[in-house]
Amino acid sequence: MRRLYVIIVNFNTVDLLSECLSRLCASRLDRPMEIYVVDNGSSDGSLQVVQERFPGVHTIDAVGNLGFAGGNNLALREIQAGTSRTVDRDDQYVLLLNTDCFIEPDTLQFTADFLDEHPEAGVVGPKVVLADGRLDLACRRSFPTPSSAFWKLTGLARRYPGHPRFAGYNLTYLDPDQTYEVDSVMGAYMLVRLSAIDDAGLLDESFFMYGEDLDWAYRIKKHGWKVYYYPVVHVLHLKGASSSRQSYRLIVEFYRAMYLFHRKHYAPSTFILINWLITAGIVTRGGYALLRNLTRPAGAKRVA
Repeated sequence: MRRLYVIIVNFNTVDLLSECLSRLCASRLDRPMEIYVVDNGSSDGSLQVVQERFPGVHTIDAVGNLGFAGGNNLALREIQAGTSRTVDRDDQYVLLLNTDCFIEPDTLQFTADFLDEHPEAGVVGPKVVLADGRLDLACRRSFPTPSSAFWKLTGLARRYPGHPRFAGYNLTYLDPDQTYEVDSVMGAYMLVRLSAIDDAGLLDESFFMYGEDLDWAYRIKKHGWKVYYYPVVHVLHLKGASSSRQSYRLIVEFYRAMYLFHRKHYAPSTFILINWLITAGIVTRGGYALLRNLTRPAGAKRVA
């Protein structure tokens, strides 16, 4: 039987979490759904609110802050262990969903239908829009190969967003309203086939809160699965609202994830001078982002 599992990792965002769960419970879906909320040591009473208002939701108390990968892995282990090996795991789907990512009533059904109709697909993600209506560029990406990382770090990707050579990282040269096979979608809404998870393994907990979705997609694709961007449906992402407001930590983790991904997947096969240049670029951009954030008004702080 087809089944959908939803995992939400929460850290002190009780209001967003309540809205996110309310929208999930209002979804129109043709299959059973199980929801897991993993609480990363919140102090705002999140778990109590979920248990009182949404008694059908599975809750997991992580006690401390395990990050995005660590929190999701707690639920993923339970789902893998609780799903019988006699069940067709190709028909079991797992959705990673941020608390600040709001869906429409048919969002789950449409993305699940896409995986039903595309057996080669291991992952699908929707069009993700920000509160001001702009496309969240992270919702469809190429892997940060040494060349694409170089164009991004040097600013050429931003300067020439319509050029396929320079704008490959965020695919800004492609029509955002067309379906494409891509390298990765974003972890804020990432629907994954359970059999693809069985193949690729769990999220890499070396990544605390950025980059783990890219790394997961990379490993899933290495096992022969395809990843699709599917803009027939869209979700609203109140980007950053589900993260701690410690901008310094966010910036450090963002650029640390860039370094980890490169070191894990590309550094061993890349000329040492190129590795040095990329590392220097990451450190320089990260330092500039930290300095820029210090001079911004509190309400205008950003990660990158």
